[in-house]
Amino acid sequence: MRWDWLPTHLPYLIHGLGVTLLILIVSVVVGYALSIPIALAQVTGSWPTRMLAKAYCSYIRGTPLLMQIWLLYYGLGSLFPLIPGMREHAMWLIRMDAIYYGLISFTLSFAGYEAEIMRGAFLSVPDINPGCPDLNNGSIVITNSGGVNPYSYTWSNGATTATANNLSAQTYTVTVRDASGCSATQSATVAQPSAMSLTVTGTNASCSLTGTATVVASGGT
Repeated sequence: MRWDWLPTHLPYLIHGLGVTLLILIVSVVVGYALSIPIALAQVTGSWPTRMLAKAYCSYIRGTPLLMQIWLLYYGLGSLFPLIPGMREHAMWLIRMDAIYYGLISFTLSFAGYEAEIMRGAFLSVPDINPGCPDLNNGSIVITNSGGVNPYSYTWSNGATTATANNLSAQTYTVTVRDASGCSATQSATVAQPSAMSLTVTGTNASCSLTGTATVVASGGT
């Protein structure tokens, strides 16, 4: 095997590695920040917002990344020369540099996939309230959808399983991470039930010993 080419091409390999790391870091950080409002829009948004968010995720997850890059670079990029004075503007350099289109494409793609994972997390955190006030017998169950098995769980109370048991009344946060490194965070509140009280109504007994007592319970679960 020949290695005489390495000294000549090593600077290009190092430059390519730097560009790859740049695209990776920017797409993950910015894409994760975008995925949160997109996921919330699908779960809690109004009907138009929810439909737009779902359409975006469906397009990103249903089309090849190469086609998305192609549409951005050759579609959107081809419109810039039509703008009067663009060739003399500083934006012309951005239009000519393909790395900007790569950054945008990978960021939007990451946001679409991560938003779908987080949407499943937002929808799958039920809570079970404690049976009695001041008892630590509440629980929260996580049901996963999307992502890649296996999942790992990190709860704010230190639990590491899909179900957190023996919980008191407060708000808990869980972060779910799948095998590919994607993560989603959600909070759930275990509420305190009202204290149980009893109301007793009595009827005095007559000579035939026919007295009664009625108990009405309120509160509790």
